[in-house]
Order: sequence, then structure tokens, then C-alpha cells
Amino acid sequence: MDFGITQDLRTLLTELDRFIESEIVPLQAEDDNQRFFDHRREWARTDFEAGGLPRPEWRVLLREMRRRADKAGFLRRDLPATLGGAQASNLEMAVVREHLAHRGLGLHNDLQDESSVVGNFPFAHLILRFGSDEQRESFGESLITGERALGFALTEPDHGSDATWMETTAQKSGGDWIISGEKRWNTGVDTATHDLVFARTSGKPGDALGISAFIVPIDAPGVEVGLFRWTFNMPTDHADVTLRDVRVPDAAILGEEGRGLEVAQAFVHENRIRQAASSLGAAQYCIDRSVAHARERVTFGEPLAMRQAVQWPLTELHTDATALRLLVRTTAQDLDQGAHAEVSHLVSMCNYRANRLVCEAADRAMQVHGGMGYSRHLPFEHIYRHHRRYRITEGAEEIQIRKVAGHLFGLTGGGK
Repeated sequence: MDFGITQDLRTLLTELDRFIESEIVPLQAEDDNQRFFDHRREWARTDFEAGGLPRPEWRVLLREMRRRADKAGFLRRDLPATLGGAQASNLEMAVVREHLAHRGLGLHNDLQDESSVVGNFPFAHLILRFGSDEQRESFGESLITGERALGFALTEPDHGSDATWMETTAQKSGGDWIISGEKRWNTGVDTATHDLVFARTSGKPGDALGISAFIVPIDAPGVEVGLFRWTFNMPTDHADVTLRDVRVPDAAILGEEGRGLEVAQAFVHENRIRQAASSLGAAQYCIDRSVAHARERVTFGEPLAMRQAVQWPLTELHTDATALRLLVRTTAQDLDQGAHAEVSHLVSMCNYRANRLVCEAADRAMQVHGGMGYSRHLPFEHIYRHHRRYRITEGAEEIQIRKVAGHLFGLTGGGK
């Protein structure tokens, strides 16, 4: 389906493919870099003796990929011209992210930390949208180059999807704030110089208003990074973080005091449609590889593709992917043209359906490929393990369905 693909965008995709083939594929093949993408993947990428964090040499390779992409003019395409970008639309980013995921696993579009030749910079957008002039100056360019990095501290041990009940608090003390609480699944803390910490500053538990977002230096007294939680797909960058009487100035607040959930919503909203596009691309990759294998694999004297038990599940998955592609692109276009709140339910539809679809497609690909599909010599188990997380993170699929139901039945209610 070509909906949303203009000639300019088609040219961009061709240029991206040419760049990947000329610069990134050879980089992946250099030295022993391929070890990060084969069946030894997790052992190559993960320092299990250092808490399960990414190995330094893996980070170095990702930095070099991003450096080349930036030099070629692709990395910042999502960003405004003030930061060297092309201010790509949500529709363009959805098409691009689907295209890159549809290429399969590789250095061009790594799943582990979502590094890509076309970068996704949600924190830079938050700083541009909500930040003060001083915050924009301090974090704008440095977040892109990696000189600075932000973690995301919203979830707590006892509060996940509904952040309005968070127990982390910030109390005013003169011109400062004193933050105390515990966070879990604090994303990106392994490389963060600062943490975006959400804390209640007013109101009562359950109130949407009264939560503020603070930019907190990781090395601030009272910040303790604890256990990094090992995940279905390794390495990990999700930690438990404790804040004990952490003092930050009033200038550390990002956005308006008491309206921090608007910052959190902005973080996840555009991410949800782009992430849905990536899941869709990965799902189509699994479908296409399975169809090709079924046509080539001969058992009991004829190709697997001749059997309805193989044909029908793949046909249904392909139908779902085709329908979802239209929904993702029209929703991304709506995000570009109107108020986000008006299409929030459509974003949720895209997100939960795409995340479920890629899990189903990867599972079916393993089945079609048999024993090799289950092995780590083929990419399907890795695709499954990575994308399975998105049925929980950035709003569990139950929260997405709840949002759609709220729109459908005219209900009101929370959920992040």
C-alpha cells in the first residue's frame, strides 16, 4: 500500500537503503561486529558480570553507527531545523520506522535500545516543547550528541499504568524542592547524566494534577541507582532508583508545576504511533520470510506452501498487517493535522494491535521454520522477545484498550 508515500518520501527511503548498504552493512561486517547480531547475541552485547548492562564495545559500535548517520544527514531528520533536522512529520516517521524494521535485524535499526540511522529523540522534543530557555540551551544539542542523556523515572514499585497514585513526593524548601521516593524500571539510567523524575508536589493520590517533572542530576546527593532488572531480552537499562531527600532548584522543573503528567503523556503519545509502525514493519518481515521459506521448503514431496495449515495463518496475518498499515498511516497523518487528544484512541488502537500482531507473526514464523525457527540462528525468537515488552511498557495493552473503550462508550477515566 502506497498511502502516505509521496515521491519525496519514496526518494528518502531509496537514499536510506543506499546509505545502509554502503555504510552500515560494511560496518556491521567489520572486525567481529557480526557477533552482536548472531546466535551469541546476548552474550556478545551483555556484561553479565556487571549487572547485565550493555558491554562498552557494543555501545561504541552504536555510537559509530549514529555518527555516520548524522554525517549523512539522516539521524536528525525527526528534529526541527534549529537542531539540524528536517522536522519530519509523524506520517513520514511512521513510514520510515516501518521501512527500517521491515529490513530485519541489523545495525541500521537495533532493537535493544532503539538506536537507528533515523533517530527518535523524544527527550529532545520534550525539552523543546516544555523546557525553559536555559533547559533548551543545556540539553538541546547535547541530548543528540550523547554528551548528556536523560532517564525516565515514572513507574514505581507499586504504581505502573496509573501514575496518579505515585508515592514519590517533592516538598518546597525555600527556592528548592526536596524529592523522596522510589522508582522502578527507570529507563536509560545506565548512561543517563540526568533523570526525568515525576513526583507529587500538590493534590492528593489519584489526582491527575499536582504531579511535576524534575530534571535531576544522576550524581546529585541522595540519588541511588540500585538493581538493574534483567529482562526477557538482554542487555538491560532498567534500574530501581531511590531518591532520599534529593535537593534540586525550582529551575529543575520541566514544564509547569503540577502538570507533569502532560509531559509524560507527550513522551509516550508520539512514541506509541512510531513504535506501532516499527512493530508493524517487524511483523511484515516475519510474514514475508515465512512465506518465502514455505515456498522453498519441501516436505513429504511438496512445498510447505501447498498446505492450508501453513497458508491460512500467514494469510490472516498478512491481512491484519495490510489493514493495520492503513490505520497507522492515517492516524499519523491525523496527528500532524489536528489536536492529539482527538485521535488518542486511534493511537491506542494502532499501538496495541501492532504490538500484538508482531508477537503473533514472530511466533508463527518460528512455527513455519520449525526447529531452526526456534533456534537463535534465525531472528524470530529475538524479534518476539524484544517486541513482547511493548505490550506492557508505555501503557500496557489493557490501558490502550481501556482508552479505546472510553472513546467508544463515552466514558472517562485514567490510565497513563
